[in-house]
Amino acid sequence: MAQHDLLERLSRARVVPVVRTHSAVHAATAVQWLREAGLGVFEITMTIPGAVELIRDLAADPALLIGAGTVPDASTAQACLAAGAKFVVAPWVDLSLAPPCRAAGALLMLGAMTPTEVRAARSAGADAVKIFPAASLGGPAHVKALRSVFPEVNFCPTGGIEPTQIGAYLAAGALFVGMGGALVHEPHIAAGDRAAITDAAHRILAAALA
Repeated sequence: MAQHDLLERLSRARVVPVVRTHSAVHAATAVQWLREAGLGVFEITMTIPGAVELIRDLAADPALLIGAGTVPDASTAQACLAAGAKFVVAPWVDLSLAPPCRAAGALLMLGAMTPTEVRAARSAGADAVKIFPAASLGGPAHVKALRSVFPEVNFCPTGGIEPTQIGAYLAAGALFVGMGGALVHEPHIAAGDRAAITDAAHRILAAALA
């Protein structure tokens, strides 16, 4: 799948769950429940124990688009890509991540806060720029300001985004948004509360498609 097609699928998804849990079992459960609620794109962070193996298991399903998040270096990126990840995310600018992504035909998303960092991310080969942490930077207004300077950049704000803000972020120029705790609330997963997770997903999808 080419970068353009990957971006198109991410754009259509509008919301990408950022799965960050203390166990691979909880992460796999979150993906299963969120998938049943209608979500099909997931970022599996490297902070999850056994994250690469989890990516391999999930990526075996062609209906899912799986990416790797919080990727610390090129060797980890290569392992994730070999496991089937189609996009690689780091919340910072890392010059070493573009070559393995290009070799695998995968999409690269690097993190930035300021205009200088956005330029650095693009120069480092980012296909999309992760605005992180979005909520504490100024929310949709910050994304709108960056978009006015970089109309050609694909922005994905992540970090502290509330369901009621999704429309505002998209209207401000975000191509899609990343959401962690609002979708992947680990206490609900640990308690087996599928309804709480799927209800949140339904509300978020409704807000994203409004």
